[in-house]
Amino acid sequence: MRSPLLEEFRNSKNKKYELKDIEGHIVEFSGDQHGSRFIQQKLETANSDEKQMVFEEVLPNALQLMTDVFGNYVLQKFFEHGNQMQKTILAKQMEGHVLSLSLQMYGCRVVQKALEHVLTEQQATLVKELDGCVLKCIKDQNGNHVIQKAIERVPAQHIQFIIDAFHGQVYNLATHPYGCRVIQRMFEHCTEDQTVRIGPLLDELHRCTGQLVQDQYGNYVIQHILERGRAEDKSLVIDKIRGQVLQLSKHKFASNVVEKCVDYGSKRDRQLLIEEVLQPRPDGTLPLVTMMKDQYANYVIQKMLDVVDDDQRELLVNKIKPHLQSLKKYTYGKHLIQSKCASRWAYSEGCLLTPRLLVYRSRKVITSHQ
Repeated sequence: MRSPLLEEFRNSKNKKYELKDIEGHIVEFSGDQHGSRFIQQKLETANSDEKQMVFEEVLPNALQLMTDVFGNYVLQKFFEHGNQMQKTILAKQMEGHVLSLSLQMYGCRVVQKALEHVLTEQQATLVKELDGCVLKCIKDQNGNHVIQKAIERVPAQHIQFIIDAFHGQVYNLATHPYGCRVIQRMFEHCTEDQTVRIGPLLDELHRCTGQLVQDQYGNYVIQHILERGRAEDKSLVIDKIRGQVLQLSKHKFASNVVEKCVDYGSKRDRQLLIEEVLQPRPDGTLPLVTMMKDQYANYVIQKMLDVVDDDQRELLVNKIKPHLQSLKKYTYGKHLIQSKCASRWAYSEGCLLTPRLLVYRSRKVITSHQ
């Protein structure tokens, strides 16, 4: 049942309320959709006395509000706009409850916000409660975000237990819808010192590259290595792709990885990949031609034409020219041939002037961040 004050607040369209007007009802307002939004907005500009008044009322009910659909936003605002003492005291209320909060739909958001705004010592105290439950959190739709935030914001020396939990689990996590995100954050934020420590994890990853590139989640982990990894790790991935370019380019998920190999590989890597698609097969056909007609592989050819140097592009174009007419017969190949109005391909006396593929993507893309 709403109090008369909250009922009046919800029904009033003209009266301008301030935080002092709802003193004694902060918790009730925090648990109401409209009341919560009002408090959040006021906290952004409130003076220290107003914030302290709100803080004193929410503190005894902090845990309850952390897991409330509307109340959690009020506490998040306190971690953003409260003073350091208020942030410290609020985070203290979490101690002993970090795991349960991390696995709860709304509580996990408050834990993440706390990790962004409390001091390092308290960060370490909070995340330590997840030791022994890292894999459980990673595979949870809420908990995985807390682990990601810990990797992003907590100093390396305090989250080594998270990295240790990955040993022997790289394949299982990389092929998991939430685990693949956490692995990407780990490789993205590890320090120079941690790079040495995650060496065994990279070894695990390289041993299963062939499987991961064809997995709906694992392929994003391999793409991440190609985009952000060390040169030696990129080379190891590309070495696994070579010899299978045609086959993998025709695969819904692996084709994304082949594109990244072309995009982020060295000039020599690109040259070797191009030579592979231009090498005639035993029946005399070119992988290049097959790829241009395929719903996924044509993206790889597009990427090649987009990023290679002039000499490499000329080599590709000369091989494409004799097949332009036949491409019209195929759903994906015909998109290669566009009018000047499409600003992609142009012809003069039958010669190709501006090489670029134009295709319409329909592949589902799964993002790595939430």
